[in-house]
Amino acid sequence: MAVLRQTMLAASRSEGVRKFVETAPYTRDVVRRFIAGETIEDALRTTGVLIDQGLQVTLDHLGEDTLHKVQADAVVTSYVTLLDRLAAAGRGRKAEVSVKLSALGQAIDEKLALDNARRICQAGRAAGTTITLDMEEHTTVGSTLRILSQLRAEYPETGAVIQAYLRRAEEYCAELAYQGSRVRLCKGAYAAPEDVAFGSRTEVDRSYVRCMKVLMAGRGYPMLATHDPRLIDIAGALAVLSDRAPDSFEYQFLLGIRPREQLRLAGLGAPERERGSVVRVYVPYGQEWYGYMMRRMAERPANLGFFLRSLATTS
Repeated sequence: MAVLRQTMLAASRSEGVRKFVETAPYTRDVVRRFIAGETIEDALRTTGVLIDQGLQVTLDHLGEDTLHKVQADAVVTSYVTLLDRLAAAGRGRKAEVSVKLSALGQAIDEKLALDNARRICQAGRAAGTTITLDMEEHTTVGSTLRILSQLRAEYPETGAVIQAYLRRAEEYCAELAYQGSRVRLCKGAYAAPEDVAFGSRTEVDRSYVRCMKVLMAGRGYPMLATHDPRLIDIAGALAVLSDRAPDSFEYQFLLGIRPREQLRLAGLGAPERERGSVVRVYVPYGQEWYGYMMRRMAERPANLGFFLRSLATTS
């Protein structure tokens, strides 16, 4: 399993594999399961469908590793436009956005990324919604947490992401489990050395449970991003033990993965008095979909099987 994951992560950085995937017959049809599309219109269309079903959304404009200020400015403009469109459509209460700081110039200058994130947070507040800072490579964790701290001085509603595969994940969760803090807990989909991250699935799962316990017992707003049925069951039990109301935390799913489970957890179709938990769907869009999709394949082998079967289809 670990070898397969490393292979897929390597493929996410291979131009040769990227060219094959992008030009293979029917690739676009497969990608549509996991990616809303390449434009803001595509993203808004998918957002509308999910919200109408009773789900909530976080939107991610795909793109990272920006190395030029002009590119970073273009990403900010795209996010501001997206937020303006969400506000105009009256979707701000049910849809927020996720932002990768590497797309905002983090590798160029930390202050540049902070200033750009401020612009997006300002647009988010004007739209009546929130911003969550995605966590990326392990080498950027310190920088991302510093930027988060500075942003929260002005925009305390800014969300954080902690990756359970990091050995310090439980420590990070404890530091962020305070009143008003929004924290998304995910497993993590980037390569990292053994002294920084757990290597086996069992170790990562155990770390995820420890982190959940900290967040659910804390005073913040946990956002539990997992598709694992066992972890979802444990989350439900922890909610009961922590006496958490259904709207005091949420489950998060990637677009296209376990859609029936999304509806079940949200209690959709049940009587009003039996409505379930808040469920939010992570909706990526944009032209830079390849790296994101390969990491999703590495994260969950079932996704890889689905993708390969689809690529092999000839009619």
